[in-house]
Amino acid sequence: MTYRVLVVDDTKFMRKMLRDILEKFGHDAVGEAENGTIGIQKYKELKPDFIMMDISMPEVDGVEAVRRIKEYDPYAVVLICSAMSQQEQISEALKAGAVGYIMKPFKPEKVNEVIFK
Repeated sequence: MTYRVLVVDDTKFMRKMLRDILEKFGHDAVGEAENGTIGIQKYKELKPDFIMMDISMPEVDGVEAVRRIKEYDPYAVVLICSAMSQQEQISEALKAGAVGYIMKPFKPEKVNEVIFK
């Protein structure tokens, strides 16, 4: 099954890495955003199947972006991308409505495995 995915991360390199991984497994990275504010706007425009959202970003961080997206669309599917040192923020994002998380640095097979959970 192919998914349409929005990639939200403040680092261009990470967005490209995720896009490449998604495309390797046959998914369509339909958009990118460099912060939560733009991520929320792009979600509303593009209506992706799910979002891969970084936690630490300028303007609106990933936790707040998850809250706002879930307020807009309670059925939105968000996967958090984070570093191991962000356990507290991961918990907050899950409470806000994220359905899972992927740890950085990304391993392509692990990303695909989490997508299909």
